[in-house]
Amino acid sequence: MSETTEKPSETLVEITLNDKKISAPEGSTILDACKQADIDTPTLCWAENLTPVNVCRVCVVEVEGSRALVPSCSRPIEEGMVISTDSERVNTSRRMVLELLASSVELDRADKEILEWITYYGSNPDRMGNSSEIKTSKQPVKIQDDLYVRDYERCILCYKCVEACGDDAQHTFAIATAGRGFEAHISTEFDVELPDSACVYCGNCIGVCPTGALVFKTEHDMREDNSWDPDNQEVTETICGFCGVGCNLELHTQDEKIVKVTSPSDHSVTEGHLCIKGRFGWQHAQPKN
Repeated sequence: MSETTEKPSETLVEITLNDKKISAPEGSTILDACKQADIDTPTLCWAENLTPVNVCRVCVVEVEGSRALVPSCSRPIEEGMVISTDSERVNTSRRMVLELLASSVELDRADKEILEWITYYGSNPDRMGNSSEIKTSKQPVKIQDDLYVRDYERCILCYKCVEACGDDAQHTFAIATAGRGFEAHISTEFDVELPDSACVYCGNCIGVCPTGALVFKTEHDMREDNSWDPDNQEVTETICGFCGVGCNLELHTQDEKIVKVTSPSDHSVTEGHLCIKGRFGWQHAQPKN
């Protein structure tokens, strides 16, 4: 697992953000400054427990003196920097990115905030054509075990799963990006079946996926039979009892049954990451037979 985030610098940097002067700790990113100023900034490939990879480009902002829009998730602030997060250029770019993504993959099971951003920026995916004719929407669901499902017709290639499987959490490197251009996709090594790959079934890829491309088998099955009801679910915090590390668990229950397990990304022990026992080791609590 990655190391706990270091304490912010005590040295402050003054910037102008949407015509207001603010001070933020040296080393902060523009996104950090936006969060400090309570400015809602859309992100898809960023997560607080992962290294920014700058691929979704939906968090871009306008920086005075910069020819191109810059990704706020990774660009450090500088003294005197003048930033706009709500200019016509920024909003047009964000609208286009969301439009292109929503026109090429299924986002009906994406995080609620993603759907809200599509509405907020006025994205109209339908003007790009029929999504059913686009290749990324035609991939079959991969069900190879009883733990989780890979539904890549919903994958936006944010690379969060790759980061969680690699340097940022598990160091297993079971999955990576394969192919180029329209052929780019997430794959195991040599595209082998998941049980034959290096995957250790920690499920950290599920924990960071924002679009429902990677989900618990229980959630997938319940969505298929229309019984999945997040509004009727309760979340109970507890501590994993399989070892002495002390990982925090969030048990999601529906109709008095556990349907999935997550971990808070801001927890000092797990930073949102778990092992196979913590993520999937609850099956014995409600045996099928």
